[in-house]
Amino acid sequence: MKENIFAALVSGATTIITVALGGWDAALRILVVLMVADYLTGVLAAFRRKQVNSEAMFWGGIRKAVVLGVIAIAILLDDLVGNTAPVFRLLALYFYIAREGLSVVENLGLIGVKLPNFIKDVLEQLQQKAEGTTAPAPLQVLDQPLGKPVSAADAAEKKGDVSNV
Repeated sequence: MKENIFAALVSGATTIITVALGGWDAALRILVVLMVADYLTGVLAAFRRKQVNSEAMFWGGIRKAVVLGVIAIAILLDDLVGNTAPVFRLLALYFYIAREGLSVVENLGLIGVKLPNFIKDVLEQLQQKAEGTTAPAPLQVLDQPLGKPVSAADAAEKKGDVSNV
């Protein structure tokens, strides 16, 4: 009996969340998979670099939840302006898929796993599409030795300037 009640509550909660996020389509599935992969590869990279920090891991999880909140807000914006197609939702999903994907690529680089260039290229193009930019943003990831900065945020953190991070 208790298992049935628990299953019904979980089922109801996931249904409400899925509806709030605009449905369980391919873009949302990719984002969720990349979020989980980013979190796991980030933990692995922290272990590899001997920089495991439970507070950073906690706030990383909170940031993932806030991203899903932004997706829900994008859906509301689509409704507000009368979009029949979920334009803002799709742009937000593209943006966060690209960011999460690039973060996974960075984390994999930190733990020594190289990826084919076409994956990195697709993620960079997706980010450009979401941001409306045309110039490619450089990604310095795959051939960096351990302990060196792999992104602008890491470089700023290494210098002590974390205001931009």
